[in-house]
Amino acid sequence: MARLKLSFPEDQFLYSTQMSVRVTDINQGNHLSNDSMISMISEARARFLYEYGVRETESDGSGIIVTDLATTYRAEAHARDQLLFEVGVMDFNKYGGDIIFRITRPADGALVAMAKYGFVFFNYRLREVVPMPDDFRGKFPRVNWVDQ
Repeated sequence: MARLKLSFPEDQFLYSTQMSVRVTDINQGNHLSNDSMISMISEARARFLYEYGVRETESDGSGIIVTDLATTYRAEAHARDQLLFEVGVMDFNKYGGDIIFRITRPADGALVAMAKYGFVFFNYRLREVVPMPDDFRGKFPRVNWVDQ
């Protein structure tokens, strides 16, 4: 069976933030649970967008909506581990792109996980996908573009 492999260009990571694994994030296997990792990735995404002045929903009703999520796990994380979330963007198209993540444990340098969110811009009032705003595009001039 083919396994998912995620790798991202080093120069696409634009932001980093640290988070602690809470005791409540631990599953019966005594490591960070899948649902808690997804929540932490979502928090890292929110911090990244905030840092770049991107509001999740604009006054006209448009915002970012997640279309897919892929995650690969490489090492366990345990309660009280400090994790570094590096975040970036790549593969822009007319309507969206990918937000990418590399999650490491600085204490020992272990790669814990890699992930990517596919996203598009969506107008919640009109209930339709809309083109990427120029303002958003302008915040990330080095990002590659793919044909849609």
